[in-house]
Amino acid sequence: MPRDTRTITPADILPLDQYEMIRADKKQEALARKKLTRLAVGPHATAIFENWDSMWLQIQEMLRIEKGGEEQLGDELAAYDPMVPKGHELTCTLFFEIGDPVKRDAFLRTIGGVEDHVAIRIGDFLIRARPEGDTERTREHDNKASAVHFFHFDFSPEAIAAWKAGEGSAMLLIDHPNYGHAALIGPETRAFLARECF
Repeated sequence: MPRDTRTITPADILPLDQYEMIRADKKQEALARKKLTRLAVGPHATAIFENWDSMWLQIQEMLRIEKGGEEQLGDELAAYDPMVPKGHELTCTLFFEIGDPVKRDAFLRTIGGVEDHVAIRIGDFLIRARPEGDTERTREHDNKASAVHFFHFDFSPEAIAAWKAGEGSAMLLIDHPNYGHAALIGPETRAFLARECF
C-alpha cells in the first residue's frame, strides 16, 4: 500500500477525473479523521495532526483547485510530502484563528517567535517542535507571527514507546509569554496517531 512507504510520490496521485469520482468519500473520511486529530489549544489556536491521508488529500485538492497538472505536482509534493510523518515523528499544522482581521493582525504582532514555544509533553518526555523549514514564520521587521505554522515533533524510541503504551498524560503546549496554553491529547487520538505515525 502506498501510504506504508511514508512518502507521497507522483504515482500516488490520481488524475482529476478519477479523483472526482471518490472526492466526496475522501472528504467524509477527512471529517471523521479531524474528530481525532483536531485539538484546540487555548482560545485562538487549533492544531491538526497530519498523516499520509491528510497530506495526500491536500495535494489532490490543490491540483483540483489550480489545475496546474504535471507542472504543479512537483511543487505540491515538495510542499506537503515533508509533512507526512516518517515513522519517528508527529507533524501538525497550527492555526491562529480570530475572525476579525484587525484583531487578528494585532494579536499576531504579540506572539512573534511562537514557533519556538511549542512542544508535546508525554509523561517525563518534552518534545520541542521543529518548524518546517520552508519559510520564516515570524517577520523580522515587525515581529509579526504567521497565522499558520507547520511543525515536526521528533520522538526518541523511548518517547514513542511511552506514547504507544499510553504512559502518562500527553499534552500539546504553547508556552509563549503572551500565549500560554495547553491541551490534553486524549487516548483515542493517541491510539490513532500511534497507528498512523510510528
